[in-house]
Amino acid sequence: MGEIRGREPVKLIVGLIFKEDSVLKETLLLLKKKFGEIDFECKTIPFKFTSYYEKEFGNGLSRKFISFSKLIKPQELSAIKIFTNKLEQKFAVNKARRINIDPGYLNLAKLVLASTKDFSHRIYLNKGVFAELTLLFKDKTFKFQDWTYPDYRTSGYIEIFKQIRQIYAGQVESSHN
Repeated sequence: MGEIRGREPVKLIVGLIFKEDSVLKETLLLLKKKFGEIDFECKTIPFKFTSYYEKEFGNGLSRKFISFSKLIKPQELSAIKIFTNKLEQKFAVNKARRINIDPGYLNLAKLVLASTKDFSHRIYLNKGVFAELTLLFKDKTFKFQDWTYPDYRTSGYIEIFKQIRQIYAGQVESSHN
């Protein structure tokens, strides 16, 4: 029988899809207020992987990933997803979102994303939130799954997550010393 133990803290990451820089700036301020200092922020990336968001947001969308200095418990992910959904609603105009906020976490072995949509590969957490194992870390890189979103499969995104993983590895190492 395995021993039940607490889990090591994980690295909170957030992916943002947006059109207006002003909405991004306000969102980042509110995320920092809630989760603390940002320790990684990638450059803005053009988001051209799907037209899924264009009806709601228009075209010319951008993507950004951030991570936070303060580590979280994995079980906090559902509450974080509920909070980010409320933020999306705060900035919505006539029920149309102006920013998409996708939280997840990263540890040394994987990248997990939160979703409110059920599917065969997603595990229910609670309060209408599911977890998806999006990327696995193996052979010094992240490997995608059959269900991994097309943009998360790109070498550019993989490099971003490897950078965040390196920050996290340093945090884990310093916590054990």
